[in-house]
Amino acid sequence: MSIQHKDIAAIRQDYVLGNLSESDVDNDPIHQFKKWFDEAIHSKVNEPNAMVLSTVSAQHVPSSRIVLLKDVSAEGLVFFTNYESRKGDDMKDNPHVALLFFWPELQRQIRIEGLIEFVDSSDSDEYFQSRPKGSRIGALASPQSREIPNRSFLENKVEELSVQYDDHAIVPRPAYWGGYLLRPIYFEFWQGRASRLHDRIVYKKVSDSWKITRLAP
Repeated sequence: MSIQHKDIAAIRQDYVLGNLSESDVDNDPIHQFKKWFDEAIHSKVNEPNAMVLSTVSAQHVPSSRIVLLKDVSAEGLVFFTNYESRKGDDMKDNPHVALLFFWPELQRQIRIEGLIEFVDSSDSDEYFQSRPKGSRIGALASPQSREIPNRSFLENKVEELSVQYDDHAIVPRPAYWGGYLLRPIYFEFWQGRASRLHDRIVYKKVSDSWKITRLAP
């Protein structure tokens, strides 16, 4: 093992900020998620809505990236992206996805698994028009996940579209961009504890109800 690898192996942090028991959590994982999310906001966690989205392609190849949570309701969690991106292609072939929130400031993480579906086009339209104009132009300009010749290709496309829509308040939402709803079937709430004896409380969807269990760390 090289010295550099030894330095990496020596990185460790003990977790002492909190605990989590079955008696602490709400019977509904969405309510528990909202409680923790609100606490993350009030604790000034950096980008608390940033989440890792993991998908699996038709060829059974996993892929992960950061996306941003934009809504949460009794139905599930919503985010927006390019339908023709790599993640869009993956979700078209395999609707089973996973999400991960990690809030190191609170020594917490939340894992969520479920099935993905499109949100209504009207909801995608509404959210798209609420974005800054530059972001809307960017969505039109970028063939997300596709190879492009260079940075100038993208910048030129943005400039061209910026001129085209300079006097327009409305920038049309492209058909290849919109929202997804993840309908959850699994939640895991993880609270870091001392000596790596972390608390892991799991919700599993059973018919129309949730079964709550504890996992060993």
